Amino acid sequence: MAQVKHKHRVLTAGQARALDRKAKDKFGISTLLLMENAGRCVSEEALKTLHHLKGRVAIFCGTGNNGGDGFCAGRHLLVAGIKPDIFLTGRIRDVKNEAGVNLDILLRLKQKITQIDFGKINLLKKAVDRYSLIIDALLGVGIKGQVRAVYQDLIGVINASKAYVLSVDIPSGLDATSGKILGACIKADKTVTFVAKKRGMLSGQGKAYCGKVLVRDIGVSL
Repeated sequence: MAQVKHKHRVLTAGQARALDRKAKDKFGISTLLLMENAGRCVSEEALKTLHHLKGRVAIFCGTGNNGGDGFCAGRHLLVAGIKPDIFLTGRIRDVKNEAGVNLDILLRLKQKITQIDFGKINLLKKAVDRYSLIIDALLGVGIKGQVRAVYQDLIGVINASKAYVLSVDIPSGLDATSGKILGACIKADKTVTFVAKKRGMLSGQGKAYCGKVLVRDIGVSL
């Protein structure tokens, strides 16, 4: 897909999910391959950012596919010689399917995964300012309803930090279709989104939370 061709196209959350299904069912492009391409794109942008910041990296992941993109990005950073701190909002055993594959690879590489619950949020408040770059891979375009309390607290901690924040696909907590804030939302400095911008990035409160938006090709056409 030529990225320029679709630079003015936007997708709703439903259209983005349908595109993933189309890639798999019509073209035989696996979700694992799309995740690999997405994670690589995020890691490339993270490395560019670190060239200017030169500091420590934290990746905050959820248990779904957005988190899987984050795990994959973490592996690419490891290959590049950057050892990130990786946090999982939830339990390792709850990460399934393609995201689980990427998490398992990290565990085999002896990467520490810190599981976050309410009890660790207060500890993070004291520790988060050690990072110059935070990658937000908590919640993607598939979020429905209000952000759960533990995510709201974590989003507050990240937003209060001094770190440069890079969001994966969309800032966590932003409705990809309407641009509404679903209880709490990451305020990103930059968002790496895939295939096309999401409608919510251009409407509602989206513009104020996405920062600079980069559209990256992950190998599937609109």
